[in-house]
Amino acid sequence: MAKKTDIPSLYYGEPHKFDPSFRGPVKKRRCTDVMCCFIFIGVIFGYIGLGTVAWVHGDPRKVVYPTDSYGQFCGYQNTPNANKSILFYFNILKCANPAVLINLQCPTTQLCVSKCPDRFATLVDAKSSNGWNYYKQFCKPSIDNNSKTDANIIRDEDCPSMIVPSRPFLQRCFPDFITRNGILTVANQTIFKDGDNKQRNVSDLQDAAKTISSLLDAKEVGRKIFEDYANSWDWILYGLVISMGVSLIFILLLRYIAGVILWLIIFSVIIAVGFGIWHCYWEYSTLSMEPSANITISDIGIHTDFSIYLQLSQTWLIFMITLLVIEVIVVVILIFLRNRLRIAIALLKEGSRAISHIMATLFYPIITFFLLSICIAYWAVTAVFLASSDKAVYKVTPTDDKCTYANLTCSPETFSQTNITTVCPGAQCMFAFYGGESVYHRYILVLHICNLFMFLWLVNFIIALGQYTLAGAFASYYWALEKHADIPEYPLFSSFVQAIRYHTGSLALGSLILTVMQMVRIVLEYLDHRLKGSQNACARFVFCCLKCCFWCLEHFIKFLNRNAYIMIAIYGKYFCASSKEAFFLLMRNIIRVAVLDRVTDFLLLLGKLLISGSVGVLAFFFFTRRLPVIQEQVPSLNYVWIPLLTVIFGSYMIAAGFFNVYAMCVDTLFLCFCEDLERNDGSPSRPYYMSPGLHKILRKGEQGAKLCAAS
Repeated sequence: MAKKTDIPSLYYGEPHKFDPSFRGPVKKRRCTDVMCCFIFIGVIFGYIGLGTVAWVHGDPRKVVYPTDSYGQFCGYQNTPNANKSILFYFNILKCANPAVLINLQCPTTQLCVSKCPDRFATLVDAKSSNGWNYYKQFCKPSIDNNSKTDANIIRDEDCPSMIVPSRPFLQRCFPDFITRNGILTVANQTIFKDGDNKQRNVSDLQDAAKTISSLLDAKEVGRKIFEDYANSWDWILYGLVISMGVSLIFILLLRYIAGVILWLIIFSVIIAVGFGIWHCYWEYSTLSMEPSANITISDIGIHTDFSIYLQLSQTWLIFMITLLVIEVIVVVILIFLRNRLRIAIALLKEGSRAISHIMATLFYPIITFFLLSICIAYWAVTAVFLASSDKAVYKVTPTDDKCTYANLTCSPETFSQTNITTVCPGAQCMFAFYGGESVYHRYILVLHICNLFMFLWLVNFIIALGQYTLAGAFASYYWALEKHADIPEYPLFSSFVQAIRYHTGSLALGSLILTVMQMVRIVLEYLDHRLKGSQNACARFVFCCLKCCFWCLEHFIKFLNRNAYIMIAIYGKYFCASSKEAFFLLMRNIIRVAVLDRVTDFLLLLGKLLISGSVGVLAFFFFTRRLPVIQEQVPSLNYVWIPLLTVIFGSYMIAAGFFNVYAMCVDTLFLCFCEDLERNDGSPSRPYYMSPGLHKILRKGEQGAKLCAAS
């Protein structure tokens, strides 16, 4: 009968035995998970093929430039429309037709022009006065050699029946609306005559313009965001460089005064959040005295201009409550984990010593960032080319609704040879939208899904490669009895080459499992979004449970993969065997895991938040012109939150890149420590590889956890 102390070994495998030949990471290795390696290489070549197919069929000009009724791009260089970058609607009143919402195209001729009209006029008035030379620039080029009557010109839409004062908006001519004394006007007029000499109201123009602009609002927001990036990219770069410098200084200081720096981080976070609470309260109390600032957020609705919300007292109240909750949570955690914090800080000091022996590990995140940038750029370019790979579709556009050929697909090259113009006088074959019915175009959605799947797999593989490389380097440090003499030469480079040469398949397999979980979560989010308006309470509950379960499963897989890569770096075994061995080793040391794992992560998280938050506050004061010294250098922006959020997110990612080196170091040292305890006993014949200080730290942490559990 097994003793009670043997129960963990029965459930979670046998502890490692002493092996006099074991000297840390094995030197002689063989390729692992070869089949998955070949599949991964094949997928990479397939991804290159997908990008090639998208490049051949795609045309980003369809996204950038407006398209006229003849499928020509407005404003594209080396074309007749190179100097005509604005799309002009012959009869914008027809754009109120519901067909716009179906085909995203107005049932009227659209022509590329160099400028928008600046006056009200009709074709009849223009020909009877001296305004014809101005008017004809908005007609088709063939109008100069046209002998048609005015009625036929309007019927065939060789010229617009009328023009209205307009201004460029999203590279399209829209009526120039101005509100005067609460009355909507165009060129100081509220009533005008259309091409049929009928009296129309300006509100008719507004209805037509709203129909189009509602479809183009997203593009306008995108254009403004692009402008903000173009105007502030250099200042964003300065902010990211500052965050990189601050992160590097923090990491270097951890080597010498880790305890002081970590306690400084903790108290700095508390003080910074407290300052944020005070500032929010000051803004709230100041705005509360202004009647215009006491309206609620729901009253003004959704706006892309974030500065509007900063003028409301309710916004600062929400910020204050949020920061207050964060402050309480941080303080409570620190109170209950104060003893474990001391142990975690001591372990981070040991990690600092390891990093000081392998300083190159601090710069490995730059390689990861470079590889990830390539993947993101390739995915984005492929997605754009796939999205613009549809062919131009032309449809019959008659002058009245009685034509039986209306909205049928046609070809501009052969349209004049058909009898459609005879049956439907004035009908035209005009560009409708980008689409297509070819075999390639039927699988566009599938190709988009493949693009996303391959992108996620490559990203997860790059992250896994970084984790393995760092784990191999730090494991070689731990298993060296004499740290200065026994550490192999260039441990980081050796670990990187080792990963590529022997364990690409294992890293690809772990990344594939994680990618599948992420794709399942994406599908669940998509289905939840599409069914949000129609599902019942039971369905919402099921979707919520599924999303929660797969979120937990994804994070568990990330945790298990991370430790599996450490075991692969030490023993060179297959992924599944390493995952099992890592899981059993952690379960056999579950008390130590509970003491250290989350606490060290919490400390490093505070460091990331402090750096990104400090740089974010500096960016906020700069972009909102609250720094008197450099107010004149602040760029003019549409949305202040665009560069601000970019700086905050970028700073967090940069800080995370540096601090993740510490996290990987601590995880590797901890797993090696657990192995060391099982293999050795500290005697002269079986000495510990760990430093005496590390042994004392973790032994103390384990005893403290046992006492807490007993009480």
